[in-house]
Amino acid sequence: MKTKIYGILAAWLLLTASCTRNLDEINTNPNAPIAVEPQLLLRQVIYDCGDEMAYEGFVAGNLLGQYFTAIDFNLFDRHGLTEPQFGGNPWPTLYANLRDVQILLDQARTNAAQSVYIGPALILKAYLTMALTDIYGDVPYSEALQGQSGNVTPGYDTQEAIYTGTGGILASLDAGIAALEAYSGTTILEGDILFAGDLEAWIRFGNSLKAKALLRISERIAVSADLSTIYNSGRWMTTNADNATFDFTAGQPNNFRMANLRSGDFNLFVMSETIDSILGALNDPRVEVLFRPYANAPNGTEFRGLRNGPDAAQTSISVADYSLTGTIFRENTALLDANFLTAWELHFLFAEAAHRGLIGADAQSLYETGVQLTFAYWHTALPVDYLTTGPAAWGNNGADPLEQIITQKWIANCLNGYEGWIEWRRTGFPAFKPVQASLNNGLIPVRMPYPTDEAALNGVNFGLQSNSINDPVWWD
Repeated sequence: MKTKIYGILAAWLLLTASCTRNLDEINTNPNAPIAVEPQLLLRQVIYDCGDEMAYEGFVAGNLLGQYFTAIDFNLFDRHGLTEPQFGGNPWPTLYANLRDVQILLDQARTNAAQSVYIGPALILKAYLTMALTDIYGDVPYSEALQGQSGNVTPGYDTQEAIYTGTGGILASLDAGIAALEAYSGTTILEGDILFAGDLEAWIRFGNSLKAKALLRISERIAVSADLSTIYNSGRWMTTNADNATFDFTAGQPNNFRMANLRSGDFNLFVMSETIDSILGALNDPRVEVLFRPYANAPNGTEFRGLRNGPDAAQTSISVADYSLTGTIFRENTALLDANFLTAWELHFLFAEAAHRGLIGADAQSLYETGVQLTFAYWHTALPVDYLTTGPAAWGNNGADPLEQIITQKWIANCLNGYEGWIEWRRTGFPAFKPVQASLNNGLIPVRMPYPTDEAALNGVNFGLQSNSINDPVWWD
């Protein structure tokens, strides 16, 4: 009897072992891969970040930066930043793309055949991190993206550590540039919708982003030597052909998202009084690309802006009395770019550095080249007198060259995420106007508040932070 029982047990164990040996195959869906090809990850990160942040730039960044005014559903424009309505919460976009970049980086570091992706992944990591900390200040970084290992409540890093610490923005850029320069393999960088696999272009992007990071923190640490090294190397974005951008298309699925909104939603955004006064004072023809003449204009060609932050419940506003945003954002999105970094931004950056004595260069020449590049970027002919006798001419009528540099950078950065607002926080230029019905005691915010779900999901670490939108970040 015992022999029979043992025989049955042995047969059962043999059957069980046979079943469990094939368990992985049986329970694995061949149509749902557990690893993503690096070229797909790279393409996804670039497109998603570019698309999402361009949308954020239109509906939120352009309100904070006083390019546009929202005429209704406008708590954000009135600086009730904890109640975003159309956008105003880039946190999940930036962290989701940081997660995917980290996956790409980890795969590339463990598979020699994918090592060509290490440099671009590190540069994108620095780019995304810089956007995140410049918008919010101190954020989870060194302990972030560790959910699989059990850390779902990461601590917050100081902005200083995020910029200058081990594994921070500057360190990631140095490592990424070094990886690209050392790469000697034959694998092509696929999925690259920024530079079509051109590794030298990625090096220029890395150097340019490092120069931007250095200038941003230049009031906190000494940056002159490093900025001079980058400038003198010449390996930075010098023409619009070098730009880290990709084109939207004329139609779906890759046109700019605002083209797909109902006209009523699109028409909630009109010209801000701030940009109206600045472009008007400069006699700047880019107004015709960025905006449309208002419907009730006597001659059909005038532009009119509205002061930011109206209280729609107390004010009757007719869209026909103000300039809507330009056709480039809706009907002609094939002319529009998703903008990561450009040559004109680098020229303005180095013009400021030269003006402040941080590098040895001709600030006026850099400024004028930057202006020329921005007009080409926005598909506008440069008036012959614009840089000679016009209001934008260098030092014209005692103008402050630094204010001129930053103002031109600000104009060109329309739609570029939150850059115009960030540069205003850093420099105070151009002069912003008080909003009409402020929900922030008349103050213009100097950082974004953390998302409300951070208090619920990461309460202990969140509770250690100041979440006031009036508390400046470290570099400010």
